[in-house]
Amino acid sequence: MPFVANALVPLVQTAGFSLWHYRSADTRTDITAPGYFAAAAVRLRAGDVMIVEASDALAILPVRANAVIGTGVNLDGAVAPVALTRSIAQTLRMVQQAGAVVTTIILAPLMAGIIAGTSIPVQAQVTGPISQVLVSVRDAQGAVIPPVQTVNVSQGYAITALPTPPEGSGYRIRVEDAGDTGIAVTSRSFNILPDLRLVLAEDGLRLAQEDDFALAQD
Repeated sequence: MPFVANALVPLVQTAGFSLWHYRSADTRTDITAPGYFAAAAVRLRAGDVMIVEASDALAILPVRANAVIGTGVNLDGAVAPVALTRSIAQTLRMVQQAGAVVTTIILAPLMAGIIAGTSIPVQAQVTGPISQVLVSVRDAQGAVIPPVQTVNVSQGYAITALPTPPEGSGYRIRVEDAGDTGIAVTSRSFNILPDLRLVLAEDGLRLAQEDDFALAQD
C-alpha cells in the first residue's frame, strides 16, 4: 500500500522537534523503503522521531533529511502492534500588572553669554527614581567637551558648576540620567565671550588699554 497521509499524526510538536505516530497495514520493510514518506516531506524534519505500527512490528524510527526514515529500533515484532491513544491538556494563564513612574529632568535657564575663564553654574530639578546625573558641555556639533561630571541628586536637585570651554558659540549643557542616558535634557545654545577685563583697565579717571595708554576719543 502507498503512504496514507491521514495516518501520520503528531503526538508532540515543538519549534525544533516533533514526535509522530504512523499506523499502516504495510510491513516495516515497506515503510522504511526510500521514498515511502516523500509526500510528507514538507511536514517531516531531520531529527524528528516516529512511532510506527506496521503489520509485522512496532518500532521507533528516526527521520532523516528529505523524509528518509532510518533503521530505528523494533519494540515488538512477535505480537500484533498495540494501539496508542493520545490526549493533550494545556492551560495557559498570564497576569500582568503595570504602573507608571514619572521621570523628568528640568534644567534651569542659562545666560546667553558667559565670560571665558569663569564657570558655568548648572542646576537641574529631577523627578523620579534618579540618584545621579551626568552633566556635560557640548559644542555646536554635539561633541562632548571634557570633563563630564557625575552629580548626586539631593532633595530633587542636582547642582554643580562646569569650567568654561574656549571662546565660541553654539555651546549647550546636557544633563542625563546616569543609569539611563535616554532620559536627558539639553539647554538652549549659549556663547563663551572674551574677558573684557583683559582688554580695558581703569586708571584713575580714565580707561587704559593693555599697553597702559589711555583710550583716545574721536
